[in-house]
Amino acid sequence: MFQKLFKLKENNTNVKTEITAGITTFMTMAYILAVNPSILGDAGMNSTAVLLATCLASFVGTVCMAFMANLPFALSAGMGLNAFFAYTVVLGFGYSWQTALLAVLIEGIIFIILSLTNVREAIFNCIPLSLKTAVSVGIGIFIAFIGLQNAGLTVDNGSTLVSLISFTDNFSTAGICALLAMIGTFGIAILYIKNVKGSILIGILGTWILGMICQVLGIYTPNPAEGYYSLFPTFAMTDFTKIGDTFGQCFKADLSGVGIFNFIVVVFSFLFVDLFDTLGTLIGVSSKADMLDENGRLPKVKPALLADAIATTAGAVLGTSTTTTYVESSAGVASGGRTGLTALTTAVLFLVSMLFAPIFTAIPSFATAPALIIVGFLMFGSITNIKLTSENFASAIPAYLCIIAMPLFYSISEGISIGVISYVVINMICGKAKKINPIMYVLAVLFILKYIFL
Repeated sequence: MFQKLFKLKENNTNVKTEITAGITTFMTMAYILAVNPSILGDAGMNSTAVLLATCLASFVGTVCMAFMANLPFALSAGMGLNAFFAYTVVLGFGYSWQTALLAVLIEGIIFIILSLTNVREAIFNCIPLSLKTAVSVGIGIFIAFIGLQNAGLTVDNGSTLVSLISFTDNFSTAGICALLAMIGTFGIAILYIKNVKGSILIGILGTWILGMICQVLGIYTPNPAEGYYSLFPTFAMTDFTKIGDTFGQCFKADLSGVGIFNFIVVVFSFLFVDLFDTLGTLIGVSSKADMLDENGRLPKVKPALLADAIATTAGAVLGTSTTTTYVESSAGVASGGRTGLTALTTAVLFLVSMLFAPIFTAIPSFATAPALIIVGFLMFGSITNIKLTSENFASAIPAYLCIIAMPLFYSISEGISIGVISYVVINMICGKAKKINPIMYVLAVLFILKYIFL
């Protein structure tokens, strides 16, 4: 049956290899089940509901990838996009999380339309490679900064805006949590360097276990009044009714206090990041698996993008941020995964994970923070694709501005706006207008109008 469905022989693989690869992929990206509820929980969403929605959206998207594209890629709530959802749209712009979910839903529907037409290629081709790379790098630094905050390592000292925490002050709560987060970060880094499968998840669980040991020894003292709770989970059954707290809430968004242009910018920002993040992931992982044709293109890119778009749309209805293809799929590919059977295996594991929701949602933020810091590094790695030589300054400087704007302005959308505007202005004044795609002019004007009228 599997041979007929996934053409295993044609792809030089077998059932055992594909299932092993699927398990490997899940182990490398299962950290999202701890991180996503933590991030979206900061936006006021119920953590259990977010975890259930994340599992279901991951299942739907990954199953679509398996059967529509027959590719070994898994999908889940995108890192960076969830941070944009919680910290920029909800906490920054002041939108309700229901409104943010509506933006994700609309983005998903637009993405479905783009995936069925050639518009996607036009948008993709209009953005210079330097800016595409800068978006990934900037998000990586932004995620790492959020990780440092969640770890308690970065604090506001009033004079320099941010500084390193004093470990000796409140050591039994904030101090020990920050120290454990540092240990967890080093642990994940060492495991990752040694190519240990599931290094990020192992690091999260290891940091959490160290925290529980510290609580038993009295080194860590719970203080609920200050937000420091017991680190031991409650082994209860998953309350599946919690999904009702987020399911369909995107249709109940109140747009009366939201400017239409503001909302369009948010939708476009979700779309922009999702579009290029997905394309970059598909191309990068496909290249590692030797799936690209002689022209460097992925033959099944259209159904793969469609699966991604369906997952985002379904996720918004279920109650989670943008669902996208995961670069961690490369771990499964490295283990021999070549077909949709790898993806199907990962999808089933996401579904089974719903039974362990109380455990995942009990993981403290200082234990998930190291994952954010290391994932930020992985996204930062693409900076080597930006050419920093003098003859490329007209492209490199806008990329640089895009990168630093994201963490310093605490907004992915601001980084995108500044990157597009600076690219158009600098290249126009420097006599390089011919290299600018006409669509870039349109985008730059829209972003400038945003700063004038908002």
